[in-house]
Amino acid sequence: MPDVDNPTERSLADLGINDPSAVATEFAKVRERFDKQVAAKVADKPGYVMMRNAWLGRKSGVLTAISDNWLRSAVPSLKPIVGQSLNDLRRHVEERLEEFLALAEKEAEAGALARESLDLTLPGLRRPVGSIHPITRVQREIEDIFLGLGFKIETGPEIESVYYNFDALNIPETHPSRDDFDTIYIDSNTLLRTHTSPVQIRAMEKFVKSGAEGGLYIIIPGKCYRHDNPDATHTPMFHQIEGLAVDTDITFADLKGTLDYFAKKFFGEKTRTSFNPSFFPFTEPSGEVAVSCYVCGGVGCRTCKESGWIEVMGCGMVHPQVLKYGGLDPERYSGWAFGLGIDRFAAARYGINDIQLFFQGDVRFLEQF
Repeated sequence: MPDVDNPTERSLADLGINDPSAVATEFAKVRERFDKQVAAKVADKPGYVMMRNAWLGRKSGVLTAISDNWLRSAVPSLKPIVGQSLNDLRRHVEERLEEFLALAEKEAEAGALARESLDLTLPGLRRPVGSIHPITRVQREIEDIFLGLGFKIETGPEIESVYYNFDALNIPETHPSRDDFDTIYIDSNTLLRTHTSPVQIRAMEKFVKSGAEGGLYIIIPGKCYRHDNPDATHTPMFHQIEGLAVDTDITFADLKGTLDYFAKKFFGEKTRTSFNPSFFPFTEPSGEVAVSCYVCGGVGCRTCKESGWIEVMGCGMVHPQVLKYGGLDPERYSGWAFGLGIDRFAAARYGINDIQLFFQGDVRFLEQF
């Protein structure tokens, strides 16, 4: 049933409007009513939404009511006048509502700025200061020791070819490390490098290409990847540092002296080193390096399994075939290499018994360093 107090709910005939001047007068009244409502509303988002729905709503809006009740019921001679007046009113309503919304947004922004304004008399917030990750810290410490000996840092790709990762390092196709149970392959010719040793070949190739005089003395830090099940001493991603020295007069004695010096610098001046025979396809002869236990001083404890020694790295003289792959003449050049796990050195430095803690992102753990 039409609302008799609301002209837009009644037809023009019911309102007694039958000429253009009466139409104009009635639209002027509606427009004045809208302007008063807009002026009375608080300029905020809820007020805007309420006005938009009340006047432009498709089901119950005032303009929809005018279209349904005035335009449709108008006699043919008045329809163009009612239609034009309705369009003019719609434009006016939309423009005023846009102005109302702009004012509401401005008021909201001003309110937010007022709420967020800084009281410079209050003490500032003390933000926690970050620190260097323990793995990075230990890596830099190892790098500094070898940089002090004249070595340079060399890097290479983590996505490597089978040639550089295995073939050029004298690792035969039958070697178990080439099986996909151990190595993460991308395709038949590409993989995630299992050690930083491929950079040795790339560095030797670059050394030969440059025609530089003297020797090649580098360390190679970086990430490596293997199909290892995570446990206290293994992770699928880990960090290594390789060392390589190639020159015209390099012996195993140079290797022993360098690594003994490194062990004393890292673990302490009282540290002793032990070299035991081993086998690696890319070195000949090969050895395992152990240091006197940094916990008990070599007396024997749980950490060293009562032996007094802890194995820390592998090493050896670079295999002549590897020198050939690197483009060097093994009759003229010789060299040695070593490789160690940064994660395990960090665990030793900080007394951590599970290297997985380094990679779990637990802030409570990392804040200790």
